[in-house]
Amino acid sequence: MAIAHNLGFPRIGPKREMKKAVEAYWKGELDQQGLMQTGQSLRAQNWALQRDADLDLIPVGDFSWYDHVLDMTALLGCVPPRFGELQDGEVDIDTYFRMARGRAPRGADARACEMTKWFDTNYHYITPEVHENQAFHLASNKLFNEVAEAQQLGHKVKPVIVGPLTWLWLAKAKGGDFDKLTLLDALIPLYGQILSQLQRQGVEWVQIDEPLLVMDLPHAWRQAFESAYHRLPVRELKLLLTTYFGTLQDNIGLIAGLPLAGVHVDAVRAPRDVHILIDHLSNQKVISIGIIDGRNIWRSDLDACLNVLEDAQTYLGKRLWVAPSCSLLHTPVDLEQERKLDPELKSWLAFARQKLKEVAILKRGLNDGRDAIADSLRMEREAIKARRQSDRIHKEAVAKRVAGITPEMVQRKRSYAERIKIQRERLGLPPFPTTTIGSFPQTAEIRAMRRDFKAGKLTPKAYEDKIKAEIVNVVRRQEEYGLDVLVHGEPERNDMVEYFGELLAGFAFTQNGWVQSYGSRCVKPPIIYGDVSRPEPMTVAWIRYAQSLTNKPLKAMLTGPVTILQWSFVRDDQPREQTCTQIALALRDEVADLERTGINIIQIDEPAFREGLPLRRQDWDAYLKWAVRCFRLASSGVADETQIHTHMCYAEFNDIIAAISQLDADVITIETSRSDMELLDAFVDFEYPNEIGPGVYDIHSPNVPSTDEMIELMKKAAARVPPDRLWVNPDCGLKTRGWEEVDAALKNMVLAARRLRQSTVGHAA
Repeated sequence: MAIAHNLGFPRIGPKREMKKAVEAYWKGELDQQGLMQTGQSLRAQNWALQRDADLDLIPVGDFSWYDHVLDMTALLGCVPPRFGELQDGEVDIDTYFRMARGRAPRGADARACEMTKWFDTNYHYITPEVHENQAFHLASNKLFNEVAEAQQLGHKVKPVIVGPLTWLWLAKAKGGDFDKLTLLDALIPLYGQILSQLQRQGVEWVQIDEPLLVMDLPHAWRQAFESAYHRLPVRELKLLLTTYFGTLQDNIGLIAGLPLAGVHVDAVRAPRDVHILIDHLSNQKVISIGIIDGRNIWRSDLDACLNVLEDAQTYLGKRLWVAPSCSLLHTPVDLEQERKLDPELKSWLAFARQKLKEVAILKRGLNDGRDAIADSLRMEREAIKARRQSDRIHKEAVAKRVAGITPEMVQRKRSYAERIKIQRERLGLPPFPTTTIGSFPQTAEIRAMRRDFKAGKLTPKAYEDKIKAEIVNVVRRQEEYGLDVLVHGEPERNDMVEYFGELLAGFAFTQNGWVQSYGSRCVKPPIIYGDVSRPEPMTVAWIRYAQSLTNKPLKAMLTGPVTILQWSFVRDDQPREQTCTQIALALRDEVADLERTGINIIQIDEPAFREGLPLRRQDWDAYLKWAVRCFRLASSGVADETQIHTHMCYAEFNDIIAAISQLDADVITIETSRSDMELLDAFVDFEYPNEIGPGVYDIHSPNVPSTDEMIELMKKAAARVPPDRLWVNPDCGLKTRGWEEVDAALKNMVLAARRLRQSTVGHAA
């Protein structure tokens, strides 16, 4: 009989209960006991939901207060010294939150750990920090307590942990140059203790996540897998090694030799891996086939899924398991909450709960035959056919415009070296010019105003007046700070992608389609279901009004084509490149309208540019070619005196720095404060020629950096990049921060820039 299981479930709750509880705890509005009770309730709800979906094994350990990688770091006792000694050797919830965000209700403020993207997703994990001769010890009972909690509720559990090689790969070496792999000898015994404890709790199967195996690995790391897993004391415990997000390729042979009870493969991203694994694994090992897409929201073609599974079943028999391709962390919780979504479009979709139902249907079809699920198959066929035949998807005018793109449309008229002279003369900015990334605090009043407008409680005129009043407030504050390049603050924007999607054709939106981005931060990705175009200007009126309030240069902000693509649920009936090109053409029109209205600085944010990079190097060139082309298509239609900025954050740039240079943006702003300016090294080594704004204010922490701290960071930047090419700015947008923090931090930042100007002679012309 085929087994159905899940790799992980959304932890935020159907109504974002986790987010609300965590933020209430941070504010002192909820005590620790109340926080823990919320977590216990959410876990019980999630486990019951998965049991009722007819899963045979329930994942435990996928719930997290902030990030599952940070959970693993806490379990291993790998706490950087700046967070102080552990009480009784354990990582308490406040130390945990201080590591994530620099502050908690108890404990001294400290610089938060770095944050970056989880493989090629928009989920951010907290980067582990390791030192040479790092010591590890069991420092958290969270996993074991949750296993006991689920068992007491009668569930057959499958604990989930991040594998030792993936965790170590994601860690960052601190305090000197050393090989992280030397820490494996200290790490493996602790993993052995974890597995032994789980075995003592009566656990049969443990899910050990090693997505690292879908990447190109150095020889030493491949060897480390073999030595590490052969040293794990599994005894009667059964390990299910889970991989996802890509193909195993040359690592299949490596996996086949490991002492595992089973392997999970992502059959959505890597369908060919299924039969290769069948050929390589012994006839005693389970193969879990991730056949339901855990990264997107479209209904599955169950007939096609069954074809794959039935074929595999002839070889595997009872060794076949069925699952989503990866954790459902990356999908919204429940489609049934969408009561206002267009019925036709809704019939094409499946969220986390619906995907579990699809898994259960496939399990039943395998075990009882297709006749047993005939009604479900019929409904799926009708939904898929309706989507394919819908006249809402393809637009002839969009296709013609894409076909008419010429080489001249992706090229600025003059080189950067020529343009920058014209721009500096026109803008007249001082050395170390100061600016922000775009957004300012999104207060409760602003959010309520937008809700009231959408609900019809505010007339369009009243809404416009309120937005304008907030823009006046933001511009006035920036002038008081003394910033050199101002922004309008984005009070009209709910989200940097959702806002634009709402104004573009081919997009649809949910009410409750939330997914976790990091910590308590949730986003509602738009759904790109059809061809994309821009019916009318999206930002011009607000930017024009803001510029009328000041004589200082005002910067317009747009979200770039790659980021809009990456941070949406994208249609799967055409190549992503084609959809991105359509978005780029729409943004090109917006850029042209902004320039015509007199805006001389336009920022096109691409924080997801690195995120979209395929995990295998053999696929990089193709992606980078079209990603660069789409950015340039959006940005290259302007005059030489118009300065194009871009912004990127929370990613490593070393291996794509050449492509970043090919974007040909006049100024790039990046997040560098948590890395202590280390991310600049990639730009230095490449001899990046354009202007750079390294972030000096960590906006994901409530801590306010002092002027001296910012000066110290900028001095480190100036040691790497000529001062005449440096800007001064925060790491990212300020929408999640409060005005009290922002006022203090930006005043300090402007003062830091002024002191830097006094100590630095000259500014290149």
